[in-house]
Amino acid sequence: MSTRKTLVVAGHGMVGHRFVQAAIERGLTETHDVIVYGEEPREAYDRVALTSYYEVGADALSFLPGGQYEDPRARVVLNTEVTGIDRGAKTVALSDGTTQAYDVLVLATGAAPFVPPVPGKDLQNVFVYRTIEDLQAIEEAAKTAKAGVVIGGGLLGLEAANALHQLDVETHVVELAPRLMAVQVDDAGGATLKRHIEKLGLKVHTGVMTEYIDGALIDEDAEGNTDGKVSGLKFKDNDEVLPADIVIFSAGIRPRDQLARDCGLEVAERGGILVSPNMQTSDDSIYAIGECAAPGGRMYGLVAPGYSMAEVAADHLLGGAGEFLGADMSTKLKLLGVDVASFGDAFATTEGSLELVYSDAVAGIYKKLVISEDCTQLLGGILVGDASSYGILRPMVSSGMALPENPEDLILPASRGTAQIGMPDEAQVCSCMNVTKGEICKAIHDEELADVPAIKACTKAGTVCGSCTNILKNLLTEEMEKAGKAVSKAICEHFDHSRQELFDLIKIGQLNSFDAVVAAHGTGRGCDICKPAIASILASQFNGHVLDKKTVGALQDTNDAFLANLQKNGTYSVVPRIPGGEITPEKLIVIGEVARDFGLYTKITGGQRIDMFGARVEQLPDIWKRLVDAGFESGHAYGKSLRTVKSCVGSEWCRYGVQESVAMAIELELRYRGLRSPHKLKGGVSGCARECAEARGKDFGVIATEKGWNLYVGGNGGAIPAHAQLLASDLSREDLLKYLDRFLMYYVRTADRLQRTSTWMESLDGGLDRVKEIVVDDALGLGAELEAEMERHIGSYFDEWKATLEDPEKLSRFVSFINAPGTPDPNISFTEDRGQIRPVNFDEPVSLGSSIPVGAPQ
Repeated sequence: MSTRKTLVVAGHGMVGHRFVQAAIERGLTETHDVIVYGEEPREAYDRVALTSYYEVGADALSFLPGGQYEDPRARVVLNTEVTGIDRGAKTVALSDGTTQAYDVLVLATGAAPFVPPVPGKDLQNVFVYRTIEDLQAIEEAAKTAKAGVVIGGGLLGLEAANALHQLDVETHVVELAPRLMAVQVDDAGGATLKRHIEKLGLKVHTGVMTEYIDGALIDEDAEGNTDGKVSGLKFKDNDEVLPADIVIFSAGIRPRDQLARDCGLEVAERGGILVSPNMQTSDDSIYAIGECAAPGGRMYGLVAPGYSMAEVAADHLLGGAGEFLGADMSTKLKLLGVDVASFGDAFATTEGSLELVYSDAVAGIYKKLVISEDCTQLLGGILVGDASSYGILRPMVSSGMALPENPEDLILPASRGTAQIGMPDEAQVCSCMNVTKGEICKAIHDEELADVPAIKACTKAGTVCGSCTNILKNLLTEEMEKAGKAVSKAICEHFDHSRQELFDLIKIGQLNSFDAVVAAHGTGRGCDICKPAIASILASQFNGHVLDKKTVGALQDTNDAFLANLQKNGTYSVVPRIPGGEITPEKLIVIGEVARDFGLYTKITGGQRIDMFGARVEQLPDIWKRLVDAGFESGHAYGKSLRTVKSCVGSEWCRYGVQESVAMAIELELRYRGLRSPHKLKGGVSGCARECAEARGKDFGVIATEKGWNLYVGGNGGAIPAHAQLLASDLSREDLLKYLDRFLMYYVRTADRLQRTSTWMESLDGGLDRVKEIVVDDALGLGAELEAEMERHIGSYFDEWKATLEDPEKLSRFVSFINAPGTPDPNISFTEDRGQIRPVNFDEPVSLGSSIPVGAPQ
């Protein structure tokens, strides 16, 4: 007679799936047959990344692509809902009319979207945002829709707005609270997030209540029943109706606890099934986990606490003593391309806590740290616009590690990739899966893990939201170096290759899009490390327009998105190319007229160009048209590419000059313009040893001699200046161009992402001597190949400004607001100083020790 028991799981969402995984991994299937009932037509999938469905499809989001678990003792039944529980008989009723007996029942029914009782909520094209089927319905409606409204400005609401935005629907976000993401961020953070989102063309309405959804009659049958479709949204205390063809409710969630209520299980006062710390309900045979559960009377609406509950329940069924005693509700995500993070005591509710704030709201960055009264402990924080420091800040809260002497260094500036420094072993690295630094380091050592995917597979860290991936990579490097082992040079977890290897693979395979590269050599959907790096490689090899569909989603630099440099008040600078600094009076007049007519601030730069600041995004094409018609082209001030080649006046004018430096600088700048590279490039040409062009502070510098030209390489200014080093002396023009072609293409081919020429040379085994062997001596026989690659670049060059003006699809992105293309951004304003405009926030402060920025109105 069989002694095996039956364990039924009601719900196959992320948490139900995690419970089954834990049951299999821990050996619960040795004694139990597990049956999972999922009411959706598909197996569990990644709801955290739901919006990416439009980009990658349902299969890529699936947690169980094959439809069944590898362990045959755990099976999934789809399209079947548990509709009732008979506790006495220990059976569940199913939507197909059958029943199933259980020994143990685990309720993982999750939560349902909250739809407030707004008149009109039952009209056609009113949706919720919860499942792939919801997204499919929204996608179909969007085909004929012009405008859409999302009711709810929280996490899910902004995800829904992102979905509408991706579907090219004019998008409005309506939020009852006075700010977006009211649960996660404060007023200042919400204001910063709002500005970010509105710059993308979405319209945000905060502090407003929806009175009713308006509808248009589309059909009436013989009995007078009407069929209505959304036509607009009416705000309370406002006579206007906001036109809308789609309305999406994303105003929060409610626990799906009806099964528990119907069978008499205890529920919390505000909803959710009451459970003990080991996840048992008031019936010892029934457990509840995830959003339907309410440990201690509280519902947890994030996946990480649900995963913890799943682990605790599986542990208890095996006789373990684990308990769920609350969860870290920290969140880090990218909403509409904007980094947002909230962790710990973000709202400073701890008695005596202090706030330390860095705010550059118009530049889109807001950071707040909440610290203890004695300034020794970090209690929490909020990050908007730049969440790169989240990796170290959140573990500091969970571990209680002491603050550094100058805590402002933690946010001024943020520093990616240093999160493991000083972190104790007990510090929680992955809050989603509750994995500490010590557990990760032990796994690396004991299991001889050699890459980030192996760490994820072994520890489960980084497998949910992925925000701790950088920390995993750094911990791996640290542990490998301690053990004296070679460290993987893989660019990220999605590619088991360095940037140089990817460059060669892309070249050999003639792969001309990110998707093609992933399909051939990678996994997953990419990240903010590999996407821009590969976009740079593609631009270097194929020289396509940076706004082409194949690359526009994975730009090397955010400024590339609008072919202009974003400034602190949300406007852009326009920098036309002026090769060698040489310019005719006629062109000078055009620049002056353009600056005057568009009200721009003008400045002569150290790179011998004239910058024009203060252009709104919708003005850029008109400004470019004037400049292009006058013979100017893009100066690529926005790209990781050649910026300028500075020159002195040379032998034609200067009594000390020995060669014509201006002509050489112009030739070099026109030769290498548009060359996309791992980092920005600058050059200089001096007509004599007096070095007026400061050529030895550039990535490549040329200094005239009596016999020709000396070529220097690997210099730069900036935060860590470096002197360029002499590569070759007394070169003819032909040899100079040959060596420079080789040097630049070798750098483009082999440097790491975002690596300047100076640090690249330092990283080479042999440094300058190695560069000489390859560039001058042609020791690898690559000379002709590198020269040919440069010739291909030169031959395929085109002006990105002119090409954009000729392409209506590319021009369509240059608007402040999609629904009002000619409307200026009301957040942009100027004052006047020294006879020119400047942002009114020119003195935007950095505030330390107070939540009120220095200089702000008191």
